Amino acid sequence: MAQFNYQTARFMTSAPTLAHCPPDEGAEVAFAGRSNAGKSSAINTLTRQKALARTSRTPGRTQLINLFSLGDDTTRRLVDLPGYGYAKVPEEVKREWQRHLAEYLRARRSLKGVVLVMDVRHPLTEFDQTLLGWADEQEMPVHILLTKSDKLKSGAAKSALQQVRTRLREWEDLVSIQLFSSLKREGVDEVSRRLDGWLAGPESS
Repeated sequence: MAQFNYQTARFMTSAPTLAHCPPDEGAEVAFAGRSNAGKSSAINTLTRQKALARTSRTPGRTQLINLFSLGDDTTRRLVDLPGYGYAKVPEEVKREWQRHLAEYLRARRSLKGVVLVMDVRHPLTEFDQTLLGWADEQEMPVHILLTKSDKLKSGAAKSALQQVRTRLREWEDLVSIQLFSSLKREGVDEVSRRLDGWLAGPESS
């Protein structure tokens, strides 16, 4: 299986809607999750870059689809989807994000998989379950990162992992799950292998 160097990731463009995204060709993997789940930190940890995906003290600030190429290869992309669900974001903005997110997941042919980022202490929020429902409709594989695992003792983190696995048993053919810590760089190799498999797969024309 091909191995990709995620340290070469570089910013391509920001798009307010699916229509403004780069041509729908090649292969891309999208990162989704609630605004305070550690999504930007996970992307930065994966790519070993401090500020590739912008982290903010005000969750919910990023309202654009941000795309990154792997080096000069614009046919292989990482996508940072807008964070969703933070209480301070106006309800109409949440609905708009949700509409664009659903459109992206349903219509983007080059999308090969979704990394769904959840805080290990607060997994499977309403948004998480909504996204899993969309992915199920499209038979889109999802890899769940239970982030901030360093906030729990090892036994508690493993217990949380097992509880999420049990709750998602009906989706086990599409969904895989792991613990992840940006602070301790734990779980990076596992998610890298998952992305390698998706990005190296057959391309959509």
